[in-house]
Formats: sequence, C-alpha cells, structure tokens
Amino acid sequence: MSKELTAPNQQPNVKSITISLLMGLILASIDQTIVSTAMPTIVKQLDGMSLYSWVFTVYMLASTTTIPVYGKLADLFGRRNVYLFGLSLFLLGSFLCGFAGSMSQLIVFRGIQGLGAGALMPIAFTIVGDLYPPESRGKFMGLFGAVFSISSILGPALGGMISEHLGWTWIFFINLPIGIPAIFLMVAAWKESKRYARRSIDWAGVVTFSISIVSLLLALALSGDSTQSAAHGDFVSPFIVALFSLSALFLALFIRIETKAKEPMLPLHLFKIRVIAFGNIAGFFMSAGMFGAIAFIPLFAQDVMGVSPTYAGYILIPLMLSVVVTTTIGGRLMSKVSYRTILVPSMALMAIGLGLLGGMTVDTTSLQLVLYMIITGLGMGALYPVVGTAAQSAVEPGIRGVATSSSQFFRSIGGTIGVSVLGNLLTERMVAGGSETDSRVVLSHSLNSVFLVGLGFVIIALIACFLMGNARLVPKANKGK
Repeated sequence: MSKELTAPNQQPNVKSITISLLMGLILASIDQTIVSTAMPTIVKQLDGMSLYSWVFTVYMLASTTTIPVYGKLADLFGRRNVYLFGLSLFLLGSFLCGFAGSMSQLIVFRGIQGLGAGALMPIAFTIVGDLYPPESRGKFMGLFGAVFSISSILGPALGGMISEHLGWTWIFFINLPIGIPAIFLMVAAWKESKRYARRSIDWAGVVTFSISIVSLLLALALSGDSTQSAAHGDFVSPFIVALFSLSALFLALFIRIETKAKEPMLPLHLFKIRVIAFGNIAGFFMSAGMFGAIAFIPLFAQDVMGVSPTYAGYILIPLMLSVVVTTTIGGRLMSKVSYRTILVPSMALMAIGLGLLGGMTVDTTSLQLVLYMIITGLGMGALYPVVGTAAQSAVEPGIRGVATSSSQFFRSIGGTIGVSVLGNLLTERMVAGGSETDSRVVLSHSLNSVFLVGLGFVIIALIACFLMGNARLVPKANKGK
C-alpha cells in the first residue's frame, strides 16, 4: 500500500475498495451495451426515430472528452473524491434517464450519464495502481478487464429482457442498487490522505481540449450521412468540414497551452516515455480495429449468412469469452515477462483473425465464423490491462492518474474513430457495388474491405507494441537494484 495515499494511522480497507471499483466498472461496461437492445422500444414510446443515434453519440462525446480531465483532477484532488463525484454524476444521469418523457430529455440526461462515466474506468485503474504493489497489480488489472468483458457480454441480453418484462426505464434504474452501495463502500473503506494540495487547474487546456475533441467526434458522428450523400453525388456538408477544421485549430492551441502551463492538464513530457507513447499508439489502432470487428460481425452474420436476429445478437459471445481468457492470462504474465513479450504475439493473433474475417464469403459457415472470432478475441484480450498497467507503472504516483487516463482516452477515441472510418468505408463500397444483382455478395465484399482495413490498423498496433522496448512490471523488491 502506498504510504503517500493514506493518512497517518488510517489504513484503507482494500477488499471493500476493490469491490466498490468492480461495481462501478460493471456499471460503466454494461451501460455501453445495455441501451442498444432497448432502443427500439424506447423509440416507439418516445416517438423519436430521427434522434435515435444521438442517444449513443451524446454519451460517447461526454464520456470520451472527460477521461483525461478526470485523470488530472484525480492527481490534483485525490482519487477517491473524483471517483465518487463521477459515480454520483453517473447515477444522477441514470435516475433522470428513467424519468425522461421525450427523446430530447433522454439525450440530455444521457449526456449527464456520460459526464460521470468518464471517471469510472480510468480512476478505477489508477486506484488499482495505488493500492496494489507491482507484483499484484497485473493480476488485478486482468481481473478488472475480465469483469469489464463479461459485463459487456451481458449488456445486450439484459437490455432486451428488462425492456420486455419490466419496461425500458429499468435499464437505467437498475444502476442505482449497484451504484449506491458502491458509493457507501468507498466512503466507509477509504479516508484518503489530505496530501493533495489545492493546486491550479489548467482551465485553458481543459476548454481547448474539450472543444477539439467534441468537434472531432461530432464531425465523425455526422460524417456517415455526409459520406452516403457524397457517394450519391450530393455535396459534402461544409458544416462537417468546419468541425474538422475547428478540431485541428483547438488541438494546436491546446498543445501550445500545455507547453507553457504550470499544471498542464495532459503533461506532454509523458509522450517522451517510450512505453507510454507507443502504448497509446498501440491502444488507439488496436481499438480502431477491434471495435470495427465488433460492430460489423453481427451484420455479416445476419445479412450475409442469413442467421436470425436473435442468433446475430449473441454471435459475439465466443469473441468476448476468448477476450476474457487472455485478459486474465495477460494480467498474470505481467509480473514475469516484458510487456512486449505479451503484446506482440497477441496483436499477431488478432491480425490473423481479422485476415480470416476479411476472407469470408457468402458460403462461410457459422462454425468458421466462430473460429475466426475466437482467434481474434484471443489476440484482443491482453492489450487493455497490459497497456494500462505499463502507463501507470512508468510514472510517479503524483501523475499516475493522468498517465492512466491518457491510455484509456487513446483507446476510447481510437474505437470511436475506427467505427466511423470503417462505417464510411462500408457505405462507399456498398454504393460502388450497386450494379451487382446479389445484395449478399455486395455486402460480403464490402465487409471484406472493412475487416482488411481493420487488419491494417492492427498491424500498426503490432509495430507499436514491438517498439515499446523491454520495459516490464518490476516488483517493489527489485526496484533500484
């Protein structure tokens, strides 16, 4: 236990804190998937089909943008306080979502949920880095990754069952009996040290960063319709071009501000640390390929192979279960071998899986698809706990929060950008193949292109993993030797 994080004569209840963090992680992971299967019911009751995508988009905007902000705040004001604030905000948003009377209200309340969700995962992983010594840290990071994956699997099934038998409002209310005990557990188990001095906040960095990321994600969210219009010969929206330009401008301003700020929101010197710089690159491109696969495999199963919607809804289970396996194994191996030794074979395996997915045809069987997904999932699992642990272990405790959150941020935005880019590619390929009489063949060929571009993303991640060097998780007893 790090002495820097505890007040004199007061030891935290590590078991209770871990349970609280796991409960918060369950909320964050389930909420990413539980809403999807309930949305058709919600749209019918609230009469808001035109706003369908914004229920997801606003949550993504709020949660992704705030991840690095929360990381810096946790370094300034304490892990526990920032985590409890984020969890409370998430639960407030959940409570309000359950009472939404219109799609507009639901979108606003989902935004509040997202503002809180941005704290849950990065701060939880930061606390793990503080509470556990290096020799135990990998095991618990693997446990957290496994819980996240299992919760994500259960989300769609729970969403369908709850909306059908209890009503869609309960997909939000169900967060309360999990989240409220998590708050009380954390409060009772940990009286955090007052060592965190009230230092200045880099508000200029926060504002410029937020504007840049929100503009980028809005442009990506809107670019799907723009790509479809352009493919049909219509003019691409100048508003989207303006959003991309605005994002680039404020990103440049943010970088300039961070070089001069006394307490930068995202210290740029972190990216001089090899394991963090290349770990973030690997996380970004691996997520781009991973979320592309997750988003489009059910489409192939249902519209090319012709399986039922119910079967398509569960088609990702083999992939996610194999992710759980290597997440757990990767976490336990970290105390024994270098990060690169775990990551390079993992990314190579994921690349093989995506290559196999990219070669599928209308004659591909369900058994073949399941095999390809297992191979892909076995490659995915190790990256998240390993890259996150590498980032937090490469810095001193005072900036561990921002290092961990930067890793989470690059993975999150990589997935967002990957889905957008691959979705636009799918639209272009579908339009280009419009003369083909068999729509299944057109979709199959189009999805082949999507998976192969995802393979390209993963190859970049593989190269970045190789360039991370020989850094490894060093037990405390071996440090300084």
